[in-house]
Amino acid sequence: MLAVVATPREAFWAYAAYAALLVGAARLGRVPIGFLSRRLVLEAPFLLFALFLPLVGEGERIEVGGIPLAIEGLWAAWNIVAKATLGLWATLIVAATTPIAEILHGLEHLRMPRVITAIAGFMIRYTDVITGEMQRMKIARQARGYDPRFLWQARALTATAGTLFIRSYERGERVYLAMLSRGFTGSLPLTAHNAAVPRQWAMALLLPAAALVVNLSSWAAL
Repeated sequence: MLAVVATPREAFWAYAAYAALLVGAARLGRVPIGFLSRRLVLEAPFLLFALFLPLVGEGERIEVGGIPLAIEGLWAAWNIVAKATLGLWATLIVAATTPIAEILHGLEHLRMPRVITAIAGFMIRYTDVITGEMQRMKIARQARGYDPRFLWQARALTATAGTLFIRSYERGERVYLAMLSRGFTGSLPLTAHNAAVPRQWAMALLLPAAALVVNLSSWAAL
């Protein structure tokens, strides 16, 4: 995505080309476009920030619907929205088409500290476990006739959060000790690891090469 970040904001056609490349990659990877579109909600904080830029920006202004907006702020908002959306789409496509273990193994090959990849792996693997534990605690509260809904009942929620933390910590200790007893050395093994063949390298480099061509063309057209 470095090519997208380095693309001038005035090159609208370049961003359309990047979007077309990502749509093609999604179709090739059999990732539904609806799946990607629904997860764009993750960039909502960036969009909210971008909405304020035309209002608080300085310099020349233009009226849109009777509201004076800074031209520089509009450019900045467009720049943030376009690049954040394309970057999020690319990340979602990678996450949807590549197993987590292979992503973490690739990060280790890129010399990311093994401690970080191990923590990330455990966090992803045990999110469902912690969510299930939280759901069981909620059902237990409701079975005892207590379902806090108001601010003055927040004490029960804070007690639940504390109990969930303690249970999660204890379970993590048990899992870690069990893994050590089975020979865990700090890295999760791959079920199958085959070296990439030239055809796979060519397919992997096709999208970055096309994005680089678009980037260079956008600068040449200025």
